[in-house]
Amino acid sequence: MGKVLGIVAEYNPFHNGHLYHLEKAKKDTGSSYTVAIMGGNFTQRGSASLIDKWSKAQVAIQNGIDLVIELPVLYATSSAENFAEGAIKILDSLIVVDYISFGTETSDVEILDKCADILYHEPKKYKTLLSHELSKGLSFPKARENALMMYLNDIRKFANVLSSPNNILGIEYLKALKKLKSNIEPHSIPRYEVGYHDLNYTENTASSTAIRNMIKNNGFNALSNLMPASSYSILMSNMKSGHIVSDISVFEKEIIYRLRTMTTSQIAELPDVSEGLEFAIKNAANSCNSFSEFINIIKSKRYTTTRIQRILLYALLGITKKEIALSKKTQPYVRVLGLNKRGKFLISEIAKANPKLDIITSVKRFTESNSNKSLQLMLDKDIDATNIYTIGYEEDSWSNLDFTHKIITL
Repeated sequence: MGKVLGIVAEYNPFHNGHLYHLEKAKKDTGSSYTVAIMGGNFTQRGSASLIDKWSKAQVAIQNGIDLVIELPVLYATSSAENFAEGAIKILDSLIVVDYISFGTETSDVEILDKCADILYHEPKKYKTLLSHELSKGLSFPKARENALMMYLNDIRKFANVLSSPNNILGIEYLKALKKLKSNIEPHSIPRYEVGYHDLNYTENTASSTAIRNMIKNNGFNALSNLMPASSYSILMSNMKSGHIVSDISVFEKEIIYRLRTMTTSQIAELPDVSEGLEFAIKNAANSCNSFSEFINIIKSKRYTTTRIQRILLYALLGITKKEIALSKKTQPYVRVLGLNKRGKFLISEIAKANPKLDIITSVKRFTESNSNKSLQLMLDKDIDATNIYTIGYEEDSWSNLDFTHKIITL
């Protein structure tokens, strides 16, 4: 068989920049097949996906992905480190994947690889520098960036490398590859025309952030130029049927309700909660009833908006530190969301290459036959996440879609 390319994505939503990356990665690596490990209904930055995971899988397959595998929610909503490691664990377990391609803000992969090497081995001097920076009350990402630049002793060369979202994920992919001693070869593509958080856009290119912002503010006029036709069509179809979730604030009442009914000890068990933050969260939940007000009360130099949003999402989904710790020790299953004819061939080759791999094509069948409690807990969290996600719909908020929705086949 030909070369197989792996991509990790959220496709929230799939736009022209994603299509550019996919087509260039295929060309650069000479790959004949493409597997996407895709985040589902909730995202790594603590928000909700615009459209559901099956709609995203359909868009991905219509635009050149052969096989879409869901990244379980315990990874998909986690820190960059656990997000990346979960995705790489799945890609590596497939055996057949030759490359992973990811977007970066820098074209110098050697810089990213050097950073990944330090973060993987954690030399004593670096750990001392990190502790010193954390003692200043900085957030962990900023403290890590400062410590790395001081350790490398070249601020000019490494400035802003660790403050760019795609670079951070790229470093974590590289670190995970080292940790797993994977044979998958990394391949990076510099971002095309617009930045990750850029709200501006060119004639036919915009970031996912800009597109989500347009939709939230009813600015639909430019959308058809910024997305492939199939992606735009599926987005509009979901919008007309009332199946759009604009962002996490849609669930603000559910989140505040959860936090008001939780004890401070239970809040302390939410991932990313430390140093007494549970008391501030409890006080905020008891004194406000909007998402934005809550964020403004809690955020500080140490606690970034993204970190707080993730904590609130964990509260909504009922995810605990213990469950995140379990995900770090578990080899995840392969949950197929969608595939085409080449994807069907890939699945058969994957099953041959790794006969012991847990491949889920039917949640009902897997639940009935599975005896692995860790995998069942992980899958239960995916099911819960879908059931909660559909509460955000304006129409037809059905539950148990993980049992009733068919795999997308094209």
